[in-house]
Amino acid sequence: MANRPLSPHLQIWKWGPHMLVSILHRVTGDGLALVGLAVLLWWLGAMAGGPESYATFADIMGSPIGIIVLVGLSWAFFTHMMSGLRHFVLDIGAGYELDTNKTWSILSPVLGILLTVAFWAVILLK
Repeated sequence: MANRPLSPHLQIWKWGPHMLVSILHRVTGDGLALVGLAVLLWWLGAMAGGPESYATFADIMGSPIGIIVLVGLSWAFFTHMMSGLRHFVLDIGAGYELDTNKTWSILSPVLGILLTVAFWAVILLK
């Protein structure tokens, strides 16, 4: 075996909000890819299947479980978007100061939640 240094592991690093946001970014991206794609394909298939198929889709998505799925997808979208914007700022070389990085790491999921609440408030109060 080669005599080379080992990469630091979880025992070395202290958990911080930036690590949580990075993991959350991956999880929300996977959720959007899997669940979002499934709902999108079901919706397209229901539209192509005619009025009865679409009525079934609309009934299920309008049920409490369907609303939970749609709220979860919108939360994943806004959280992923806020985290993506944070990563974009980091990619251009800004925001690496410890206090700035910690602040934006905390604000990222909070803004995702606030945008989700505002989005559903607009939909439900219309």
